[in-house]
Amino acid sequence: MLNGIGFVVILATVFGSFIMSGGKMEIILHALPHEMMAIAGAAIGAFIVANSLGNVKKAGKGLIRAFKGSRWKDSDYRDLLALLFALLATFKKGGATGIEPHLDEPAESRLWSRYPRLLADHHLVEFICDYLRMMTVNFEDPHQLAEAMENDIERHHHEELAPQHALQVMADGLPAIGIVAAVLGVIKTMGSIDQPTEILGAMIGGALVGTFLGVLLSYCFVGPLAAKLLQVVEAESMPFSIAKTAIVAYAQGVPVQVAIEIARRMAPSAFAPTFHQLETALDEAKNELNAVPA
Repeated sequence: MLNGIGFVVILATVFGSFIMSGGKMEIILHALPHEMMAIAGAAIGAFIVANSLGNVKKAGKGLIRAFKGSRWKDSDYRDLLALLFALLATFKKGGATGIEPHLDEPAESRLWSRYPRLLADHHLVEFICDYLRMMTVNFEDPHQLAEAMENDIERHHHEELAPQHALQVMADGLPAIGIVAAVLGVIKTMGSIDQPTEILGAMIGGALVGTFLGVLLSYCFVGPLAAKLLQVVEAESMPFSIAKTAIVAYAQGVPVQVAIEIARRMAPSAFAPTFHQLETALDEAKNELNAVPA
């Protein structure tokens, strides 16, 4: 929604100022189809050449993610902390035997099933389960555990950023592709040099539409979407760091509730639950743990 408003503002102000200054939209509208065909076609073709098939597909999904924004909301951070508390408390109480059923089949776990939005994030589920499972096989050095988790987060983050980087490279190249389209228009104009001045002027104006479109698409459309996707990827990597903080703190011998409080302070300020909100969520998790045998 916000992206759509931004694009409407861009188009309204750019073309509105052009019309108000006496510009003739018919020149732009006449040149738009073939100039757009040249620019969009060359940009998409170059994008396909420069990227793997997997990256091309991820870039398409990345554009959708850029429009939707981060899927993480206030309640999701609170739920993540409550889930981590429940898992670590179960681990402390029942050891490897108590926690393994919740790691082997998360979809069947009563702990995970309380948080369907978290369960839908397969990468996060695998991340939490894998490292808790490591702890069940005597992965006792917290420093090694922290390093392994950090390396895993960096790898995942790098993979998630690949389509964003590809889109940014495409945005950087669009002005030059616009010049290519403009040069073709100039070549066409030079082939009609014997035409009257008013016709030549319209043809040159149409050629310059190529440069205009290249710059407009780069800095007002593709570039901003790439920047928005970067923000989304950064936001959606934060839960991994929160999970790492809680698990490593527990591995260092910190009490479960203190480990969760340390992790809470890793959450983005705009979404982090307050101390009292988290306390209420943890009380509910405690009641759930006490009500049903591990």
